[in-house]
Amino acid sequence: MFAFTFTAATAWGLLSGGDQSIRSLRWLQFTQTLCTFAIPPILCAMLWDEKQKPFRWLRMDRIGRWEYLLWGVGIMLAALPAINLFADLNGRLNLPESLDFIEQFMREQEEKASEITKRFLQADNFTELLGVIGLMALHPALTEELTFRGTLQQIMYRGQGGQEQKIKMHLAVWTTAILFSAIHMQFFGFIPRMLLGAILGYAFAWSGSLWVPIVMHFTNNFAAVLSYYFCAEEGEINIADTLGAGDTWWLGVMSAVITCLGLLIFYRRTHRQ
Repeated sequence: MFAFTFTAATAWGLLSGGDQSIRSLRWLQFTQTLCTFAIPPILCAMLWDEKQKPFRWLRMDRIGRWEYLLWGVGIMLAALPAINLFADLNGRLNLPESLDFIEQFMREQEEKASEITKRFLQADNFTELLGVIGLMALHPALTEELTFRGTLQQIMYRGQGGQEQKIKMHLAVWTTAILFSAIHMQFFGFIPRMLLGAILGYAFAWSGSLWVPIVMHFTNNFAAVLSYYFCAEEGEINIADTLGAGDTWWLGVMSAVITCLGLLIFYRRTHRQ
């Protein structure tokens, strides 16, 4: 992952000449994400699969039941207010006064990351919106799930079954969720992103198909892109980031309860079938 990331960044620097335009940065984002999160797991899966069929090892050779995909999309949409609630609570956390300089640094980095994200999300017309959806919704959903759920999570618990295997599965889901959140380097969004990773991890473990968390991940990102596009045009509050937080905290609580019930039903249906 490090080698391919370095290669992508170097190639971009040589070809673009360090151009900082939004188009150039979008290409950098695309190539770095592809080289960091897509190529390494596919190459490793080719080595690990006896018949050198990487998509079979990654659990992408079959979609599974369509109802799993529909359940996944429903759970993700239901979870959005709860994710916003935890993001709001996470953002209110303060480090001890002795570590104030660290907190200040992290908040500055958070603001910089937010500004870059807003630049990536800007679209002046429908054609450009499709490009943003591909870059900010579809591309990360595919590539990040290949690395985190498809590869890292499977490495930790893939085996023959049994009670010990179930424990390993839970540990794998949460360890991968923590890594998934930590790699984004955003302390004040760590908890909601970790919970999102756990939801995706259980959806993958129970369904047996990587396409389920990919579709769920895309749904989450797609909702954020559309919300920003339509709200930014009118200068309105981004509903995707505020629904369930602040004065609408009660929606966040309801969302958390509904999401847990949805996951429970999803678990029972996948295990029954």
